[in-house]
Amino acid sequence: MSQPIRSALVSVYYKDRLEPLVALLKEHGVTIYSTGGTQQFIEEQGAPVTAVESLTGFPAVFGGRVKTLHPTVFGGILHRRHEASDLREAEQHQIPPIDLVIVDLYPFEETVASGAPEQDVIEKIDIGGISLLRAAAKNFRDVLVVSSRDQYAAVTELLQTNGCATDLEDRRHYAAAAFEATSHYDTQIFRYMAQGTELSGAALKLSEKPATPLRYGENPHQAGTFYGDLSALFDQLHGKQLSYNNLVDVDAAVLLMQEFQAAGPAACAILKHTNACGVAQADTLHQAYLNALSCDPVSAFGGVIIVNKPVDAATAEELNKLFFEVLIAPEFTAEALPILQSKKNRILLRQKPVQFPAKQVKTLLNGVIEQDFDKVVEGAADFRTVTDSVPTAEEVAALEFALKVCKHTKSNTIVLARAGQLLASGVGQTSRVDALRQAIEKARSFGFDLQGAVMASDAFFPFPDCVEIAGEAGIRAVVQPGGSIKDQDSVAACNRLGMAMVLTGVRHFKH
Repeated sequence: MSQPIRSALVSVYYKDRLEPLVALLKEHGVTIYSTGGTQQFIEEQGAPVTAVESLTGFPAVFGGRVKTLHPTVFGGILHRRHEASDLREAEQHQIPPIDLVIVDLYPFEETVASGAPEQDVIEKIDIGGISLLRAAAKNFRDVLVVSSRDQYAAVTELLQTNGCATDLEDRRHYAAAAFEATSHYDTQIFRYMAQGTELSGAALKLSEKPATPLRYGENPHQAGTFYGDLSALFDQLHGKQLSYNNLVDVDAAVLLMQEFQAAGPAACAILKHTNACGVAQADTLHQAYLNALSCDPVSAFGGVIIVNKPVDAATAEELNKLFFEVLIAPEFTAEALPILQSKKNRILLRQKPVQFPAKQVKTLLNGVIEQDFDKVVEGAADFRTVTDSVPTAEEVAALEFALKVCKHTKSNTIVLARAGQLLASGVGQTSRVDALRQAIEKARSFGFDLQGAVMASDAFFPFPDCVEIAGEAGIRAVVQPGGSIKDQDSVAACNRLGMAMVLTGVRHFKH
């Protein structure tokens, strides 16, 4: 059902990209109603415009808080053109029809993100705009609603093609988009207002955009979409589109590297299927990469690499010898970038500072579970020595390093390390003994001597067997949460073998 546009209400916060649409409305003789700054903008385009105050006979009041909230405006939008009674009432009350509503919303999210004081944030809660969008979207049978400047070009093209008219399918499409905009807006307001109150956990309110369709999901037969603004976190400098699996690994890499601050030594981590197969710190990034690669050069093939320092030419030359999917760095030197861009599909991401969500969310069964991010990192000050032997300063540094890697590795896990160097890890095993044996075998297969190395465990030891196996392999110090009713058995085994053990009291399961 084609519906000509004879009148429009235009009241927007963002006026960029609006000119062609205003020009088209002017060309077709559409009556335009507007307010404040938008009215002035339209007049500057040379289009006739009627102030909403003239339409309603009522001025804007309370510092502009009330401008369009009037029966004449909402009646013009909401009255049904196919209902004789609505038409009679509109004529009786001298309410002209409004066929097109172009309205966006105050920048609430942007104001919150800017750190503005609460009073400024509250003033950016849109009342009239969101009401106009809902009204126009509800009456999509008769009214076209445009809710974002991102729609201006498409709507202009649509109206040019159809002689300033729309059909029902078009109007329904833009109505759905308007409800998406209002839903997202209300979600952000709720999350802001409810923070720190009991209401914050009463319901899970999520609204992330934009939506980026992926080539596929975890496997080619699964569809996949990323919801969120990746450009706020990364500048992609080269390569193909990030895949679902790339994104999962990139997420794991970024979270791991948060443990290694840019102000500290150069650090490099290589990940495969979200687990680190190489992590190292060194005086230079070049050496840190070589040390990380030495941990498991087989698994590094096709992996995701992340560093905490700018990538220089020497490091780039070394990296270029390896096939990898993604490289993440805070910066790339002008000499390094062309070297790394020599491979067509290699993804290069420059990471920006960003505030990550405080919560993790995951679908489960017929619902969703939410938890706080695991932001706890234990250091030397948190270690409680429970053995006769006390770890040396070098062993404490190695235990701190091992614990950082352990926290980000799938359970059950055992991590073997020296200070600044991952030697091997046992990953995702159904028993802690299996994880330890896997780690020992892997370290030895790549030529590492475990004599004097340390061991970290994501959870407590229910039996002394892990300590005994580790002692036989040459491990001299152990960090674990503790908490087993049989902790003393493991402590006694350490004392018997001359090993040091520290407890943290914090478990780091990762599933």
